[in-house]
Amino acid sequence: MQRYILIRFLQCLLALWVMSVIVFSLARMTGDPLDVLLPMEAGEGERERVAHHWGLDRPLYEQYFVFLGKALKGDFGNSWKWQGHTAMGLVIERLPATLQLAGVAIVISVMLALPFGVLTAVWKDTFFDSLGKIVALLGQSLPSFWLGIVLMWIFAVSLGWLPTSGRGTWHHMILPAICLGWFQVAAMMRLVRSSMLDVLDSEFVKLTRVKGLPEWKVVWKHCLRNAAIAPLTYFTVTAGVLITGSVVIESVFAWPGTGLLAVDAVRARDFQVVQAIVIVFSSVFLMANLLVDVLYAYIDPRIRY
Repeated sequence: MQRYILIRFLQCLLALWVMSVIVFSLARMTGDPLDVLLPMEAGEGERERVAHHWGLDRPLYEQYFVFLGKALKGDFGNSWKWQGHTAMGLVIERLPATLQLAGVAIVISVMLALPFGVLTAVWKDTFFDSLGKIVALLGQSLPSFWLGIVLMWIFAVSLGWLPTSGRGTWHHMILPAICLGWFQVAAMMRLVRSSMLDVLDSEFVKLTRVKGLPEWKVVWKHCLRNAAIAPLTYFTVTAGVLITGSVVIESVFAWPGTGLLAVDAVRARDFQVVQAIVIVFSSVFLMANLLVDVLYAYIDPRIRY
């Protein structure tokens, strides 16, 4: 087990290094940051001075090795747009808002997807099962930004029940959390349903019923535990997806998290902040995948490494 975890951890480090190369390259394809840092009437001498100050006059491979060396120490440089702030400092400052929104979205996803997925499997081919299929279809087909605009128009503009944007009270979290977790509810519900259907037809379930166990214990204890491998895999990855995939929702609802910070940084061609955000998001996603692999052996004893 220890050897497997070590190998997977090294693979995560390799993936993180590849991601650093990709984000470093793509960030510089967005254009020259001097066009944003300096006014249009700036002379050539001033452009050369600013480029030398930020190291933009060096070859790209030198810029990358400087970036990599500092990144290993947790230093992603100073922000170009937000003067006086470090890139990692901005990410850390905005990260709690993203974690808060993702946490609420995860709670909504699990509380809705788990019981509905189990019940649609138990009551297969009933009206409730058909209703669950419709919810799953809509959840996986409706774009999150469109759903956010529609919910904002209904509950914020027309009814005036909830605020349209910003972060303050718990009322501000309702609409963005629903939009962020809506797709995950549909996907997880379908996954729980299919896993439960496989387990409900197994021989050991028939044996537990023959022994006279209550149906609720058969379904919620024995069946759900054996059907938890695939949903757990998706749930752990979902935690990373919700954190890293909050860019669109945070932009729609002006939620002051790292997603909105990423959009503003890309528009300003602030390479330092973009690189810091992508590396942090990549680390979260990779650690979520690593956690899934480690949890496999503890849930299903049949799995060996």
